[in-house]
Amino acid sequence: MADMDGLGYRGTTVVVTGGSSGMGDATVRILSSLGAAVHVVDVAEPPAPHAVFYETDISDPEQVSRTSEALRGIGPIGSYFSCAGIAHTFGPLKVMLVNYVGARQLLDETTPALADGAGIAIISSQAGMGWQASLATNLELLAISDPREARAWCEAHPEAIKDGYSVSKEMLIIWAMHESIELGKRRIRVNCTAPCPTDTAFMVPTVAELGKEFFEAFPYPVLGRMATPEEQAWPLILLNSSLNAVVSGTVLYTDQAFSGGLLTGALAPPTFLQPSD
Repeated sequence: MADMDGLGYRGTTVVVTGGSSGMGDATVRILSSLGAAVHVVDVAEPPAPHAVFYETDISDPEQVSRTSEALRGIGPIGSYFSCAGIAHTFGPLKVMLVNYVGARQLLDETTPALADGAGIAIISSQAGMGWQASLATNLELLAISDPREARAWCEAHPEAIKDGYSVSKEMLIIWAMHESIELGKRRIRVNCTAPCPTDTAFMVPTVAELGKEFFEAFPYPVLGRMATPEEQAWPLILLNSSLNAVVSGTVLYTDQAFSGGLLTGALAPPTFLQPSD
């Protein structure tokens, strides 16, 4: 994609977590086509072209530390894409450990290897749109940087983490907003996307639990259907582009206007919000 060189990825080193499937896989494919050297962190070998694969269960602090040490050796890293995530069906604690605690640990420990002016793009979810309502409690967890202490907090506060999914996605948004100030001193930008339900393997257990009819009736104001992984990967890549020099500490709702419709009353609130990634 030579005509896309203005995005700033050609010849750069990038990291993608969760790059073996779904939106992460689509992100790896696009970045590779844009000329980036893509380093993938996941539990399974990525099918898309990539430079190096780091087999890692990011719910395990020791594995995360080994991988972050390796990533610090490849710097400078021009862009970091945090795409790893699991559905609520894995249980609240496991979901928190993968979607937030481990994701944050890897980010925290890899940040020293990011180039000044680098970008961090994180997949959150429309399920995290209520982050302001639980901010006081979530700030308690945010203050805990050690992954083992964070796990202990989650174990001690089952009422706070709920099903694990929505809170983990709220925490990613809060972390990005908080860290954007300190990272800004190095001109490093950090932002999140908040996708709607997307047609990936991630959704299979949720669809099985709730039924196909639920997702067929789910409001998709723009496309009239679930998004594809590629349709979610492109906003992530555009958001993390060096062209977005002034965009940091924000959330881009890639949910077909679902969140905006709810907030303004243009859409009637559904009976309940379901996880998405």
